[in-house]
Amino acid sequence: MSDLVSYELEDGIATLTLNNGKVNALSPAMFDALNAAFDRAEQDRALVILTGQPGILSGGYDLKVMTSGPENAIALVTTGSKFTLRMLAHPFPIVAACPGHAIAKGAFLLLSSDYRIGVEGAFNIGLNEVQIGMTMHHSGIELARDRLTKPAFQRSVINGEIFNPQAAVEAGFLDKIVPAAELMDAAKAAAAQLKKINMTAHKNTKLKARKALLETLERAIELDQQHSVVS
Repeated sequence: MSDLVSYELEDGIATLTLNNGKVNALSPAMFDALNAAFDRAEQDRALVILTGQPGILSGGYDLKVMTSGPENAIALVTTGSKFTLRMLAHPFPIVAACPGHAIAKGAFLLLSSDYRIGVEGAFNIGLNEVQIGMTMHHSGIELARDRLTKPAFQRSVINGEIFNPQAAVEAGFLDKIVPAAELMDAAKAAAAQLKKINMTAHKNTKLKARKALLETLERAIELDQQHSVVS
């Protein structure tokens, strides 16, 4: 489908694979490709498996864009936050298959998914914004507040603590971890299990359960657009 995001449909499951360099930087073009892939998945009425290259889901926003000026940074964060809203409200289940590192916006992709599988190994998962001198944006704070445990929220957002895969399960970034060689089989098995639920009930329950979060994120995006210091 795209050089940046490949699309493979099999048995009602669409596997989207990020492929943008060694860290899968999330650039404006990457979000265009992701949105196009999600458009196609909706048309195909397919569950989504979101994954990356061996060893990494994503290292976060494209730093070349983020450091090219406040307007460009705000625009990219706005695009990313609106994609978070899309993921959280997607009418079909999203399984994140994290093949290794997931940092900053890469970790937010995990927090925006319905079920998250990581891999065993010396990998880093978390929000490093304060480590690199960026004030966390409002929408990121609110998403983390909703999906992480309370202690992990404080340690992650305020202290910039990075977690290994097992600790990431305990924190709320992941739901389970498996050996790397078993990741895609585990993701496909999880998606196959989720195919058994009623999709109309899934969509309606998801929107009802996340109504307050979605409204909070919409307000947070508006606040983020008013500030020049963003992550």
